[in-house]
Amino acid sequence: MSITRMETAKRMSRIVIHNNTVYLCGQVADNTDEPIGPQTESMLGKVDELLEKAGSSREHILSATVYVRDMKDFAGMNEVWDNWVPEGHAPARACVEARMARPDLLVEVSVVAALK
Repeated sequence: MSITRMETAKRMSRIVIHNNTVYLCGQVADNTDEPIGPQTESMLGKVDELLEKAGSSREHILSATVYVRDMKDFAGMNEVWDNWVPEGHAPARACVEARMARPDLLVEVSVVAALK
């Protein structure tokens, strides 16, 4: 069984592919001076880019774990999420409140997807 690692540094790979399954490292927004909605859009845009690079897409996401700094932002994150997930292709998902690596990060997502 082969394992493909892409965009690998000493600490982690941004993409790992094994048995036709794509694992993405946690993605966060670039625009951390913005509120939850724009941060969620930025974060999900990065997910789109990595999935495409790996040979997958939103329609092939199997599961997602979303971390929000404060559950008061849950509705704002979900508004963006619900518009991003293709109709009929919602993955299994968990959303938890979590302390982030930096105080300006409001949301992070970890995704597992199937190859196309």
